[in-house]
Amino acid sequence: MNKTAIVIGATGLVGSEGLNLLLEDEHYQKVKVFHRRSTGINHPKLEEHIIDFDKIHEWKDLITGDELYSALGTTIKKAGSEERQYTIDYTYQYEVAKAAAENGVKKYSLVSSAGANHRSRVFYSRLKGELDDDVKALPLDVITIMRPSILVGVRNESRPGESVGLFFMSFLTKLPGLKKYRPIPGKTVAQGMINSMHKCPPGYHIFELDEIFHL
Repeated sequence: MNKTAIVIGATGLVGSEGLNLLLEDEHYQKVKVFHRRSTGINHPKLEEHIIDFDKIHEWKDLITGDELYSALGTTIKKAGSEERQYTIDYTYQYEVAKAAAENGVKKYSLVSSAGANHRSRVFYSRLKGELDDDVKALPLDVITIMRPSILVGVRNESRPGESVGLFFMSFLTKLPGLKKYRPIPGKTVAQGMINSMHKCPPGYHIFELDEIFHL
């Protein structure tokens, strides 16, 4: 098959793993990356676009292909405010998904978060839930949402809070009934996203916690 994949968030933990997997996957002849800085990767399949997410009107016509993988995200510490984090985690991702749908992209996979719920009192969970709900209304044939537990892997940035959470979760998930909350490698999530594009029938599909391991 000669498919074209589109990736945003390609320098993050899940996005970078997904990019590497897609570049080595024989199902894809091209992988288009849209990001504010270079991935630093040279590969014959890679088509890299350095863009400004605040000016999507200047490059949205380039968001064409068969599948969109959305793994963009930040922390409130790095963003500096809830408003800025909302812009990155919700607005940018929604606008790219919307443009992709308008350009004829048919399949979409999104990295969300465990506990995502638009009614949540927790800001981060609420914004993730809002995005999960809103992309459902877009004219895409297949939509898959990944809601992983704590991610593990090599990051390009330090996240001390996540490291502390990982330390405690490694003990808690050994208790009966808590195994589904066990930490998950970013590469496993990325592979699950790709597999979901191959396996899932038309419709809206959410994969919670350890369900991603089975993809």
